[in-house]
Amino acid sequence: MNQRHRSRRLAVQGLCCLDAQGSKARDLVLEFVEDSRESPEVATVAREMLLGAFERRQETDRLLARHARHWDLSRLAMVDRNILRLAVHELLSGQTPPKVAITEAIKLAKEFSSAESPRFVNGVLDAVVRELFPAVLTPPRRRDEPPTG
Repeated sequence: MNQRHRSRRLAVQGLCCLDAQGSKARDLVLEFVEDSRESPEVATVAREMLLGAFERRQETDRLLARHARHWDLSRLAMVDRNILRLAVHELLSGQTPPKVAITEAIKLAKEFSSAESPRFVNGVLDAVVRELFPAVLTPPRRRDEPPTG
């Protein structure tokens, strides 16, 4: 498992704690990250990811609400909600290419959530990426295919 993935794992755990306890638990969550058995580099990246995703959660939640059709975000499993928040934060901040953000979120869902979660996470993030980066997921045109538009 690479260092970025380990940072994401730690960040999701911290985000879930903050989601449950609120910002009053911020110092305890940061202490949890620092006291983890991860390297200082992994802990530093995890802290940056989790603080960025937590501070940006209103913006990410609005975006997610548009694409998590038929789901109220507050009713999603806490871990799924925070995996999605982290992935959208990474997309919005330009830290991670869209396909990598989706793949990593799916891996986290497989590790931490239910059997149905990876498919749900993939669908929601695919829709988010289509809104944010329309050209990224558009299949390339074949040479013999006429241009559209």
